[in-house]
Formats: sequence, C-alpha cells, structure tokens
Amino acid sequence: MRWFLRSKIHKATVTETHVDYIGSITIDVALLEACGMRPGEKVQVVDMSNGERLETYLMEGERESGRICINGAAALRISKGDHVIIMGFELAEAPVAARKILVDDENRIVGEL
Repeated sequence: MRWFLRSKIHKATVTETHVDYIGSITIDVALLEACGMRPGEKVQVVDMSNGERLETYLMEGERESGRICINGAAALRISKGDHVIIMGFELAEAPVAARKILVDDENRIVGEL
C-alpha cells in the first residue's frame, strides 16, 4: 500500500485566520465537492508564500463564499492573503485518479489540472 494524491486545490488564497480556535482549515463546501474532499478529512497544506507545510483536518465553510480560513496554531504559520495548496491523499494499492482544481485570487474555480 502507498499514499497517492487524490484531491488538490491549487493556489487558494487564505481569506482569514483564527488562532484562538481548536485547529483545522475551513473551506468553501463548493471547493470541497469539486475536488472530492470531505469534512473531517486529513489534509496537507503547503504555503506557497513562505514554504510552510502542515497537516490538519477539513471543516465545511459556506457554499460559494470563497472562504479559506486557517484555524488554531496553524494561523501562526500561515497568514491571511497567502497562497496555499491543499492536498488530500489516499492509501491504495495502485495510483488513483486525482481530482485537482485551480482557483483564482477569490477562490473561484478557473480550471482543472
């Protein structure tokens, strides 16, 4: 068994941060659905602005809000306005067909990768 990329949101813009919150990342549910991610799922977040990497879990945000909110201690490492890549993985015997989306600066889907 190996870990394979299953879902990816590329170049999302962090819209807010809340350090005084019990960890996680809140994402517009429309974005989650578009790439096959689910609330509670473990994801890796890579900050394209400063190189930070972290793991957390997903929380569902308001549909079509464009919301990407970094919560808890992660908000000390990733800032509002940073661009991030959010990736979900699957443990499988063989590679899986990853669903990857590209978003603009307002976190609207502009294409698939």
